[in-house]
Amino acid sequence: MKRMWLVLAWLWAWGAAGAQPVGVTDDRGVTVRWSAPPQRVVSLLPSLTETVCELGHCDRLVGVDRYSGWPAGVQRLPKVGGGLDPNIEAIVALRPDVVLMATSSRAGDRLEALGVKVVALEPKSHADVQRVLGKVAQVLGLRPEDSTRVWRHIDAAVSAAAQSLPAHVKGVRVYFEVNRAPYGAGASSFIGETLTRLGVRNVVGPELGPFPKLNPEFVVRANPDVIMVGDRNFAGMTDRPGWRAIRAVREQRLCVFPVSQSDLLVRPGPRMAEAARVMADCLARVAPAPSSGPTGRGAGPVATAGARR
Repeated sequence: MKRMWLVLAWLWAWGAAGAQPVGVTDDRGVTVRWSAPPQRVVSLLPSLTETVCELGHCDRLVGVDRYSGWPAGVQRLPKVGGGLDPNIEAIVALRPDVVLMATSSRAGDRLEALGVKVVALEPKSHADVQRVLGKVAQVLGLRPEDSTRVWRHIDAAVSAAAQSLPAHVKGVRVYFEVNRAPYGAGASSFIGETLTRLGVRNVVGPELGPFPKLNPEFVVRANPDVIMVGDRNFAGMTDRPGWRAIRAVREQRLCVFPVSQSDLLVRPGPRMAEAARVMADCLARVAPAPSSGPTGRGAGPVATAGARR
């Protein structure tokens, strides 16, 4: 009997601890509070969906935006439209305890007016990814060490990807296109920070911002050694005026990523480590080997093009 009471007391204590009030201040500077950790979560940003799951609580997700597709289990959840302009009625019908969204979403005010609690977070850099991991962990009522452990794994894996590269890749000049407008990934973006950690040089400097819209002539003048681009944005790229003279195009030193890879590359979340490995793998295959060419790296034999695996 005494043992039974001890077990009951432990269960009561555990349940009481799990029901502790939680609060978080989001990227708008708004503090949101709950009497107990939210159990019904709607996510309107793929990187936030992935963060909830990486922290071990996919089971709390009751709805996601149409672009959230990883891990595979979230594909079975109700889709509530796009992240910027979602279906408000569909979200409210899911009775969420919290909606996670980007600060750029237009839905926050409307949802709050209907009594739905909103947390707006938008990671744009490696430091932001670490910070947002901590914020989402707070929302879920987790311990700080839970998010710290995930971040350490991500950080170590990015470092390992950098260490896997052969020496001749260091210093290669890279252009990463995120959208065919064209928008490039600047050195201050999370993509640019990954490229820097891999030891290559981004032709889009930090002074231009994280994801600047570029004049196509800018890339021609920059003349990168390697171009990285998603398959959806590759069509017509090499036909732009002057682009066939770019070294990366001329020598077919192109990393053209299929949809499954390009999605993870442009999402600042827990799969950032996998993204670093994908970029490192392509760089190791297509980067020019050292020689006496005009850029100090030569115009050696054409490397295997793309990352179409």
